[in-house]
Amino acid sequence: MQTILITGGTGLVGSELTKLLVAKGYQVIILTRKARPAEGPVSYAEWDPVAGSIDVKAVQQADMIVHLAGANVGEKRWTKKRKQEIVDSRVKSAALIVNTLQNNPNKCKAVISASAMGWYGDDKLRPKTRSMFTEEDPADSQYLGETCRLWEESIQPVTAIGKRLVIIRSGIVLSNRSGAFPSFKKPVKMGFATILGSGRQMISWIHIEDAARLYLYAIENEQLHGVFNAVAPQPVTNEHLVTTLAKKIKGNFFISINMPSWLLKILFGEMSVEVLKSATVSSAKISKAGFQFLYPTISVAIDRLCSPQGNPPQGI
Repeated sequence: MQTILITGGTGLVGSELTKLLVAKGYQVIILTRKARPAEGPVSYAEWDPVAGSIDVKAVQQADMIVHLAGANVGEKRWTKKRKQEIVDSRVKSAALIVNTLQNNPNKCKAVISASAMGWYGDDKLRPKTRSMFTEEDPADSQYLGETCRLWEESIQPVTAIGKRLVIIRSGIVLSNRSGAFPSFKKPVKMGFATILGSGRQMISWIHIEDAARLYLYAIENEQLHGVFNAVAPQPVTNEHLVTTLAKKIKGNFFISINMPSWLLKILFGEMSVEVLKSATVSSAKISKAGFQFLYPTISVAIDRLCSPQGNPPQGI
């Protein structure tokens, strides 16, 4: 069976993808800053993108590479230093992969690289001829758009050495483990549906299982190449998402509260622009390529996330 090398393999999508790959019989190598003993078909190898070091032998074992590494955009306030860290973690890590493949014999056939819907600007900037952003739209000129542009450009050179390249622009990944969903869920458990700003901003989201399955689909379909959006077919407003979650958990026994934009700007600083941004992103291209979503609607996704099977085991 093939060997898949994953950067960012211990993160939200990476850990879910690893489970899928192991279940299908793949060997998995996870690149990490500190290697640890192998766990069955999952082994670990060291790299340090900042220092420019990587386990070349691990790369040479890989039939394909899934590149997910990158500093968490929402983890800290966007200081000048943090913004540079976010860019460097993506660009330098991609450049290290490219250079390693260029300068060492290897059997890697494809690179599947993460990107994000931060590529797109606000809905008001969308071409009037389109109801949704599509993969053909140019990168937004603001910080995240520029970050995504540099991110995608940094991995593009693998095509010049004959590697199939798939770039996956992910929407907001909904999972109980981390990310946005636990932040939505916490106040709801206390009886409050916290709506951000006006609540009318569109959220292009994807369930964690579908996000991982889409990467697996890109791995297993040799005809797939280019850029694809990883978002569910039905984007929703922030208000719709939060109230659907509240009704699922509390029935009719909750209070809707709007957190004003000015307060979000105080709490999140420049990052509040992304929290309040409305981005309606299309999934038509990946659907046309044959991918089928398990969770096409927010109600189905929330039902899964709020079920016992949709929650991680205690202690994780």
